[in-house]
Amino acid sequence: MLEATRAVLFDFDGPICDVFAGSPAPDVARHLADTLAEFDAALGSKAHGTDDPMEVLRLAPQGGELALRSIEEELTKAEVAAVRLAGPPIPGAVAALEAARASGRKVAIVSNNSTSCVRAFLLHHELHHLVDTVVGRAPYWPDAMKPDPRSLLVASNELGTHPHDCTLIGDSVTDMEATKATGGRSIGFANKPGKERALSDAGADVVVIAMTAVAEALSSS
Repeated sequence: MLEATRAVLFDFDGPICDVFAGSPAPDVARHLADTLAEFDAALGSKAHGTDDPMEVLRLAPQGGELALRSIEEELTKAEVAAVRLAGPPIPGAVAALEAARASGRKVAIVSNNSTSCVRAFLLHHELHHLVDTVVGRAPYWPDAMKPDPRSLLVASNELGTHPHDCTLIGDSVTDMEATKATGGRSIGFANKPGKERALSDAGADVVVIAMTAVAEALSSS
Protein backbone atom coordinates (compact mmCIF):
# COMPACT_ATOMS: atom_id res chain seq x y z
CA MET A 1 0.00 0.00 0.00
CA LEU A 2 2.75 2.45 0.92
CA GLU A 3 4.65 1.78 -2.30
CA ALA A 4 1.81 3.58 -4.12
CA THR A 5 1.80 6.46 -1.60
CA ARG A 6 3.27 9.79 -2.66
CA ALA A 7 2.21 11.78 0.40
CA VAL A 8 1.73 10.75 4.02
CA LEU A 9 -0.87 12.61 6.06
CA PHE A 10 -0.72 12.33 9.84
CA ASP A 11 -3.59 13.07 12.17
CA PHE A 12 -2.22 15.00 15.16
CA ASP A 13 -4.03 14.14 18.40
CA GLY A 14 -3.22 10.44 18.80
CA PRO A 15 -0.57 9.56 16.21
CA ILE A 16 1.76 12.50 17.02
CA CYS A 17 0.71 14.02 20.34
CA ASP A 18 -1.60 13.30 23.25
CA VAL A 19 -2.88 16.86 23.22
CA PHE A 20 -4.65 16.95 26.57
CA ALA A 21 -2.31 14.65 28.50
CA GLY A 22 -1.26 17.46 30.83
CA SER A 23 -4.44 19.53 30.68
CA PRO A 24 -7.37 17.11 30.85
CA ALA A 25 -9.93 17.39 28.05
CA PRO A 26 -12.92 17.26 30.46
CA ASP A 27 -11.61 20.38 32.23
CA VAL A 28 -11.29 22.19 28.90
CA ALA A 29 -14.76 21.03 27.83
CA ARG A 30 -16.20 22.31 31.12
CA HIS A 31 -14.62 25.72 30.61
CA LEU A 32 -15.99 25.91 27.07
CA ALA A 33 -19.45 24.86 28.25
CA ASP A 34 -19.37 27.61 30.89
CA THR A 35 -18.40 30.09 28.19
CA LEU A 36 -21.19 28.89 25.91
CA ALA A 37 -23.70 29.22 28.76
CA GLU A 38 -22.95 32.96 28.84
CA PHE A 39 -24.54 33.18 25.39
CA ASP A 40 -27.26 30.54 25.75
CA ALA A 41 -27.99 28.92 29.11
CA ALA A 42 -29.83 25.92 27.63
CA LEU A 43 -27.08 25.29 25.11
CA GLY A 44 -24.46 25.59 27.83
CA SER A 45 -26.35 23.02 29.88
CA LYS A 46 -26.34 20.67 26.90
CA ALA A 47 -22.60 21.25 26.42
CA HIS A 48 -21.98 20.25 30.02
CA GLY A 49 -23.12 16.76 29.01
CA THR A 50 -19.90 16.08 27.11
CA ASP A 51 -16.26 15.88 28.17
CA ASP A 52 -15.01 16.39 24.60
CA PRO A 53 -13.99 19.98 23.75
CA MET A 54 -14.58 19.30 20.04
CA GLU A 55 -18.19 18.40 20.72
CA VAL A 56 -18.70 21.72 22.52
CA LEU A 57 -17.26 23.45 19.45
CA ARG A 58 -19.70 21.54 17.23
CA LEU A 59 -22.57 22.82 19.39
CA ALA A 60 -21.38 26.44 19.40
CA PRO A 61 -22.96 27.59 16.09
CA GLN A 62 -26.38 27.06 17.65
CA GLY A 63 -25.57 29.93 19.99
CA GLY A 64 -24.91 32.38 17.16
CA GLU A 65 -21.83 33.89 15.55
CA LEU A 66 -20.46 35.56 18.70
CA ALA A 67 -20.76 32.32 20.65
CA LEU A 68 -18.99 30.38 17.92
CA ARG A 69 -16.16 32.89 17.74
CA SER A 70 -15.73 32.90 21.49
CA ILE A 71 -15.64 29.09 21.75
CA GLU A 72 -13.21 28.78 18.84
CA GLU A 73 -10.86 31.33 20.34
CA GLU A 74 -11.05 29.84 23.85
CA LEU A 75 -10.46 26.33 22.49
CA THR A 76 -7.47 27.45 20.45
CA LYS A 77 -5.91 29.10 23.50
CA ALA A 78 -6.54 25.97 25.56
CA GLU A 79 -4.98 23.73 22.89
CA VAL A 80 -1.85 25.84 22.54
CA ALA A 81 -1.43 25.84 26.33
CA ALA A 82 -2.14 22.09 26.49
CA VAL A 83 0.51 21.00 24.00
CA ARG A 84 3.18 22.73 26.06
CA LEU A 85 2.22 20.41 28.93
CA ALA A 86 1.53 17.31 26.82
CA GLY A 87 4.97 15.79 27.14
CA PRO A 88 7.01 14.19 24.35
CA PRO A 89 5.62 12.94 21.03
CA ILE A 90 3.87 9.58 20.91
CA PRO A 91 6.44 6.73 20.85
CA GLY A 92 7.40 6.03 17.26
CA ALA A 93 5.88 9.26 15.93
CA VAL A 94 9.18 11.04 15.31
CA ALA A 95 10.60 7.93 13.64
CA ALA A 96 7.51 7.76 11.40
CA LEU A 97 7.84 11.42 10.41
CA GLU A 98 11.55 10.97 9.73
CA ALA A 99 10.96 7.81 7.70
CA ALA A 100 8.26 9.47 5.60
CA ARG A 101 10.56 12.41 4.94
CA ALA A 102 13.61 10.23 4.20
CA SER A 103 11.62 8.17 1.71
CA GLY A 104 11.12 11.26 -0.45
CA ARG A 105 7.39 11.47 0.21
CA LYS A 106 5.54 14.68 1.06
CA VAL A 107 4.40 14.98 4.67
CA ALA A 108 1.42 16.83 6.15
CA ILE A 109 -0.38 16.99 9.45
CA VAL A 110 -4.14 17.13 9.04
CA SER A 111 -6.00 17.81 12.25
CA ASN A 112 -9.26 18.82 13.89
CA ASN A 113 -7.06 20.74 16.30
CA SER A 114 -6.09 24.30 15.45
CA THR A 115 -3.14 24.99 13.20
CA SER A 116 -1.66 27.15 15.98
CA CYS A 117 -1.75 24.21 18.35
CA VAL A 118 -0.03 21.84 15.92
CA ARG A 119 2.65 24.35 14.96
CA ALA A 120 3.34 25.18 18.63
CA PHE A 121 3.99 21.49 19.36
CA LEU A 122 6.20 20.99 16.31
CA LEU A 123 8.29 24.04 17.17
CA HIS A 124 8.52 23.10 20.84
CA HIS A 125 9.93 19.68 19.92
CA GLU A 126 11.91 20.91 16.88
CA LEU A 127 9.95 18.76 14.43
CA HIS A 128 8.74 21.47 12.06
CA HIS A 129 11.41 20.64 9.47
CA LEU A 130 9.88 17.18 9.01
CA VAL A 131 6.49 18.49 7.90
CA ASP A 132 5.72 20.17 4.58
CA THR A 133 2.36 21.60 5.58
CA VAL A 134 -0.08 21.74 8.48
CA VAL A 135 -3.83 21.85 7.90
CA GLY A 136 -5.72 22.44 11.11
CA ARG A 137 -9.44 22.96 11.49
CA ALA A 138 -10.96 25.82 9.54
CA PRO A 139 -11.62 28.61 12.08
CA TYR A 140 -15.30 29.21 12.90
CA TRP A 141 -16.36 26.29 10.66
CA PRO A 142 -16.74 23.18 12.86
CA ASP A 143 -18.79 21.37 10.22
CA ALA A 144 -15.60 21.20 8.10
CA MET A 145 -13.80 19.08 10.70
CA LYS A 146 -13.25 15.40 9.97
CA PRO A 147 -15.18 13.26 9.03
CA ASP A 148 -15.67 16.01 6.44
CA PRO A 149 -12.83 15.45 3.94
CA ARG A 150 -12.07 19.15 3.42
CA SER A 151 -8.80 19.24 5.39
CA LEU A 152 -7.45 16.19 3.54
CA LEU A 153 -8.29 17.75 0.19
CA VAL A 154 -6.62 21.02 1.20
CA ALA A 155 -3.50 19.12 2.29
CA SER A 156 -3.25 17.10 -0.92
CA ASN A 157 -3.66 20.27 -2.95
CA GLU A 158 -0.96 22.09 -0.97
CA LEU A 159 1.35 19.11 -1.45
CA GLY A 160 0.61 18.94 -5.18
CA THR A 161 -0.56 15.35 -4.81
CA HIS A 162 -3.80 13.68 -5.90
CA PRO A 163 -5.90 12.52 -2.92
CA HIS A 164 -5.80 8.96 -4.30
CA ASP A 165 -2.01 9.00 -3.83
CA CYS A 166 -2.20 9.98 -0.15
CA THR A 167 -2.27 7.77 2.93
CA LEU A 168 -3.65 9.10 6.21
CA ILE A 169 -2.55 7.73 9.58
CA GLY A 170 -5.27 8.35 12.14
CA ASP A 171 -6.63 6.97 15.39
CA SER A 172 -10.33 7.71 15.00
CA VAL A 173 -13.31 6.51 13.00
CA THR A 174 -13.72 10.04 11.64
CA ASP A 175 -10.20 9.88 10.18
CA MET A 176 -11.09 6.70 8.31
CA GLU A 177 -14.38 8.14 7.09
CA ALA A 178 -12.72 11.32 5.83
CA THR A 179 -10.09 9.33 3.95
CA LYS A 180 -12.70 7.06 2.41
CA ALA A 181 -14.50 10.13 1.08
CA THR A 182 -11.35 11.28 -0.75
CA GLY A 183 -10.58 7.89 -2.30
CA GLY A 184 -7.24 7.79 -0.48
CA ARG A 185 -5.75 5.10 1.75
CA SER A 186 -5.74 4.90 5.52
CA ILE A 187 -3.77 3.34 8.35
CA GLY A 188 -5.71 3.04 11.57
CA PHE A 189 -3.65 3.58 14.73
CA ALA A 190 -5.36 1.56 17.46
CA ASN A 191 -3.80 3.29 20.44
CA LYS A 192 -6.39 1.97 22.89
CA PRO A 193 -7.86 -1.50 23.47
CA GLY A 194 -10.89 -2.24 21.32
CA LYS A 195 -10.09 0.29 18.61
CA GLU A 196 -8.89 -2.29 16.08
CA ARG A 197 -12.40 -3.46 15.19
CA ALA A 198 -13.87 0.06 15.06
CA LEU A 199 -11.12 1.36 12.76
CA SER A 200 -11.34 -1.69 10.52
CA ASP A 201 -15.13 -1.41 10.29
CA ALA A 202 -14.75 2.29 9.41
CA GLY A 203 -12.67 1.39 6.36
CA ALA A 204 -9.03 1.37 7.49
CA ASP A 205 -6.88 -0.40 4.91
CA VAL A 206 -4.44 -1.47 7.64
CA VAL A 207 -4.60 -1.27 11.43
CA VAL A 208 -1.48 -1.00 13.63
CA ILE A 209 -1.09 -0.78 17.39
CA ALA A 210 2.20 1.15 17.43
CA MET A 211 3.58 4.07 15.45
CA THR A 212 6.88 2.20 15.25
CA ALA A 213 5.15 -0.17 12.82
CA VAL A 214 4.40 2.81 10.56
CA ALA A 215 8.02 3.96 10.77
CA GLU A 216 9.30 0.51 9.85
CA ALA A 217 6.91 0.17 6.93
CA LEU A 218 7.83 3.59 5.56
CA SER A 219 11.52 2.82 5.87
CA SER A 220 11.17 -0.36 3.83
CA SER A 221 8.78 0.79 1.12
